[in-house]
Amino acid sequence: MKKASTVAAACTLAVAAVAGTIGFTAGASSAEAQKRPEPVVQDEFDPLGPAMHELRHAGRTVHYSDTGRDSRTRGEPVVFMGGTGTTARASGMTEFLRTTREKLGLRMISVERNGFGDTEFDKKLGFDDYTSDVRAVLDELGIRRARVVAISGGGPYAAHFAADQPKRVASLHLAAALPPFGKKSEDCGLDDAELREKLGEQIRDPRKWWAFPDDSPVRRIPGFTDRAEEDGARSYYQRGQKGDPSAQVHEQKLYCERPGPDLSALKAPTFVYTGLKDTTVPPSTQQRWSEELPGKPVVRRYADSGHDVQYRHWDQILLDMAGYADRTAVCVKGKSRALPARKAEHELKKGATLGSCAWNGPSGS
Repeated sequence: MKKASTVAAACTLAVAAVAGTIGFTAGASSAEAQKRPEPVVQDEFDPLGPAMHELRHAGRTVHYSDTGRDSRTRGEPVVFMGGTGTTARASGMTEFLRTTREKLGLRMISVERNGFGDTEFDKKLGFDDYTSDVRAVLDELGIRRARVVAISGGGPYAAHFAADQPKRVASLHLAAALPPFGKKSEDCGLDDAELREKLGEQIRDPRKWWAFPDDSPVRRIPGFTDRAEEDGARSYYQRGQKGDPSAQVHEQKLYCERPGPDLSALKAPTFVYTGLKDTTVPPSTQQRWSEELPGKPVVRRYADSGHDVQYRHWDQILLDMAGYADRTAVCVKGKSRALPARKAEHELKKGATLGSCAWNGPSGS
């Protein structure tokens, strides 16, 4: 008994010593407990990216995503047309600014293209069929007019939709977008077998398909490259395609079609966003939009971007789509602002930077 008491006393002293060392006295613990906030459990789920939906149209299943399916996220509709080989969930790659999008009241809808992701491949389908699919989705959702934003290889699809449905386009936003006008790509000189060999090697590994330069600003977005690679895997493997390049070859062939659509009936405001370092869709190629679009588009040219301008300046694109084209997204002394253009220019000369202050943070991916 004596031995046990000695051990117990020793343990008590040891625990007290440790507690004293790290500050866990009874009084401190009580005070600390009083400072703890009341626990809160949310009433609604946070989204894990845009949810997929489907409908039957023209004898086929049309797959689309929509961020506006719950009470928090309904807003002004935006039809998102992603780059070549992307799925309807590619709009989720812009959700690094979801808080801004929701505060601006924008709802993202994306209609999947032929052969990618969940969508079955049909070699007979073309631009007109995709336009018909988008129209069917908007009708299903009760949407009369929507903003349209197109990235890279989504450009030709946006042009065909705008030409066919000019009154349904509230505004058109073209970011690093390939125009269906002017000189054709060198790939247009390849036959199907040559294209299959070239593209098959690229899409077999989504990490290569979505490879961004080491100095790309997207590498500052936490998880961005992982999210992009996941969309690549979804595009080419979702239905058991096992990297089959057939849909990609078909889309590349569509890009070669000339002449492009007649956009003369489009009355909506138009915007073109160009990264001056873009070698995929060079500035000289993107210039064709200004020549083909009616009226005078707003052209925003950025020296800090290449074929990633659609992400680096997504904050500005969101402002433009929400009707704040007279404002510029800037970071002033560590605070993100949306200033009138002239005031923003003044702040930039004093050391402010373009876009959200998040772009000045540490690398995230």
